Amino acid sequence: MSKVDTAWLRMDCPSNLMLINGVWVVSPGITLAQLRQRAAQRLSQYPRFLQRVVEDAAGATWVNDHDFDIDAHVQPLVLVRKRGQSQQQALAEAVGHLATEPLDGRRPLWQFHLVEDFVGDDGQPGSALIVRIHHCIGDGIALISVVMSMVDGGSEPPRRKRREPADAEDWLSDALIKPLAGLTVRAIDMAGEGAVRSLHALMDPETAVQHGLAGSADAARMAWRVMNDAAALALMPDDSPTRLKGEAGTAKRVAWCPPLPLDAVKGVGKALGCSINDVLLSCVAGAIGSYLRGLGDDTTGKEIRAMIPVNLRPMEEAWKLGNHFGLAPLVLPIGIENPIERIFEVRHRMAALKGSTQPLLAFGLLAVAGMMVKPAQEALLNLFGRKTTAVMTNVPGPREALMLCGSQVTQCMFWVPQTGNVGLGVSILSYGGGVQFGVITDTQLCPEPQRIIDAFAPEFETLATLTLMLPWGSDE
Repeated sequence: MSKVDTAWLRMDCPSNLMLINGVWVVSPGITLAQLRQRAAQRLSQYPRFLQRVVEDAAGATWVNDHDFDIDAHVQPLVLVRKRGQSQQQALAEAVGHLATEPLDGRRPLWQFHLVEDFVGDDGQPGSALIVRIHHCIGDGIALISVVMSMVDGGSEPPRRKRREPADAEDWLSDALIKPLAGLTVRAIDMAGEGAVRSLHALMDPETAVQHGLAGSADAARMAWRVMNDAAALALMPDDSPTRLKGEAGTAKRVAWCPPLPLDAVKGVGKALGCSINDVLLSCVAGAIGSYLRGLGDDTTGKEIRAMIPVNLRPMEEAWKLGNHFGLAPLVLPIGIENPIERIFEVRHRMAALKGSTQPLLAFGLLAVAGMMVKPAQEALLNLFGRKTTAVMTNVPGPREALMLCGSQVTQCMFWVPQTGNVGLGVSILSYGGGVQFGVITDTQLCPEPQRIIDAFAPEFETLATLTLMLPWGSDE
């Protein structure tokens, strides 16, 4: 197991398990036998879904589970409904409970739970599938490839082959991953201080000659950026104090909302000269601020930091699984109530992160953490936990509606895990022409995540309305 994946494996704690939790609702319903057959056929293409983890002093290793039993991984679930509770509410409660239930370490670290007879708030009869996968198997981008292999018409992962050199690489690969990750991450895998030596190589002329970086203005600029970004990570100020930050408990709740039309989000972004991400992140900041003000809190001038995963690999290699992402710290202006002012501030902050090496430095930090004993790893990773209120991720899902065992996937949502005492996770997923928000919270810090979810649509509607009211031209 790679050092980064080992870090995610060891990051489990009583307050937060490193589980990626998801829900699919399909209509019409499917049977447990159908799901077991599909999972057995398709997931066997990915060795990690047939392997358990063995840990020793040297780290962790993937080992084939010779007693693999699909029935142990795809199980039935009967929802227990309280008086006056809808099936959708009971499903959300079940997901929150399962988010705190560890997977069986004697088996591969994933599990499906199927509610065969389910009727959601949309009134459509069908089935609900709860997915739980440990983060050490792969990140969100990687697991999308697994999802796409599960659906009707899903393809096998490509055979391993030598990658042909590309004519043009994206900025991240060309300017950052090639000269820095290839140098740094390989060194990290060999020795902990390799990260430091590798970063020094960017600034040391003799070492730079060996790696083809000498005399390069780009290398000098990158070295300066690395030093500044490393200092920024180490010296991050604490978040504004809010009720969302504190000592986490051991219970979770989840919530999610109906999708917003993706075309409407694109339209608002285009009109304001902002990206789709700017629009969505501004709505997140607005919803959290609205939630806090609704509880009587003063958010004036307050900001919270959210760690945002940044993909560090070509999308065509996502099928290889594993974790290949860094973390970028984004400070959300939850105290700005004016949606137009807030979205421009979010755009400004997102622009400041572009070109940053912080995601790669965070990746290296996780690799180093994976080499340490658990107490040392926890101390290192507390750097993020102490200064972070939320983990937030945005995963691009399929544009067209998916089919599973002959039924249409009508709802699709997932929830990102948190670390340490971080008690808020926000997930954004685009699927089938819509974009959805999901929230998972620690009940001790945020007992009613639905109140945050209920603020997303009004925040977007207010932003859209104000956008239409802006002066768009002049007769002069």
